[in-house]
Amino acid sequence: MDKNLFMYDLAVVAILKNEGHYIKEWLDYHLLAGVDHFYLYNNDSSDNYNDIIAPYVEAGLVTTKFFPGGSAQYAAYNFAVLDYRFHCRYIAFIDLDEFLLPKNTTFSISATLDKILKNFPEASGLAINWQLFGSNGEEKADYSRGVLERFTRRAPVDWIVPIPHRTIPGGNAQVKTVANPRRIYFFGSSHFPIYYEGNYSVNEVGGVVSSYYNKPVTVEKIVINHYNVKSREEHFRKVIKGRADKGGVSQELADKGENCINSSWFDMYDRNEVFDDGILKYRAARANNFSIERDEQRFKRMIDALIKTFEAQKFSLETALTCRAASNLLQEKFLEEASLGAILNSFDDLKLSDVRLFLSELPNLLVLSYPAVKELRSVALEIISQTMDFMREKEAWKDFSDLEHLRRLLKIF
Repeated sequence: MDKNLFMYDLAVVAILKNEGHYIKEWLDYHLLAGVDHFYLYNNDSSDNYNDIIAPYVEAGLVTTKFFPGGSAQYAAYNFAVLDYRFHCRYIAFIDLDEFLLPKNTTFSISATLDKILKNFPEASGLAINWQLFGSNGEEKADYSRGVLERFTRRAPVDWIVPIPHRTIPGGNAQVKTVANPRRIYFFGSSHFPIYYEGNYSVNEVGGVVSSYYNKPVTVEKIVINHYNVKSREEHFRKVIKGRADKGGVSQELADKGENCINSSWFDMYDRNEVFDDGILKYRAARANNFSIERDEQRFKRMIDALIKTFEAQKFSLETALTCRAASNLLQEKFLEEASLGAILNSFDDLKLSDVRLFLSELPNLLVLSYPAVKELRSVALEIISQTMDFMREKEAWKDFSDLEHLRRLLKIF
């Protein structure tokens, strides 16, 4: 698919809580590394982060949403996939203490992804190993300097440790994911998505990764620098704040093991054996050729890509749905109506993952007022019936029942 059909080549989705001391450095670094947009979900922050990100919001680089309550991270990720999957070619799902680092200083993050994934065309995402950085011996927080300057020592590349009360390995074996969001079914973990059938993540050498971790650790082409502990003072503030997927606890409960980021966790993860300032060199190299695409440039290339794609008259369902979303963003009604015709002409030889994507996007199609929508509804009913027959044969009764509910709704409304 032509990458120019997308508003953003690479976006980042993150949930945050009281990250005011760190967010500017994190945003500035990732902009230099080639991130086009950030979707930030504010989980009950009480600091001044809003004032800090205001210039980025005004410049169109950040979309922020208030997202209150406990255990919010998975929900935020799932909403982001549903809301923005056709706006972004790639989405990275990372935290504010994680920095994506290509090992080639001339490559952006998305260029690195393209170089890796072109060798594995069936892959839908890249699982990227952590490299965990320690405290550099710092006891107190020093907010006068950035995280990247303060913490330049890490664990060895292949450092792996058990996680208390869990069966999965910790340390550098764990991964975060950058993915084609159109292939994602849902998130039940902050580390990796569940994809539609037939889709999967790979590591940088092409090995399939279907869980939280990747062994052996692979970090020759791209890595995530994870500043998990920082100084001892900052770590204990993190303990009280709690995790976005679990919520916070009292210091007393934390020290009893009620939260995995307790004092024992600091002692285990405060690893400083290896000096590594590669991210500072990467940041400096990228600063020499930094530019931000303006909206008028973005809109022009999207319109040009839409016209070129329609002229070619070769559509996968994913491409046709992306064209519809792009036309809607651009408020180009003629192109949006043409894209509905492209969707109707892309239903031959559908895979089950295509069916899932189409049915998931169906509510956004049926509210449109074009003549083709009536035909789309009829085709959707036919596809649902055929898929129900398949689910019956496979004895996949949950899917069968869900589809029957959807079919009844379509018949009523």
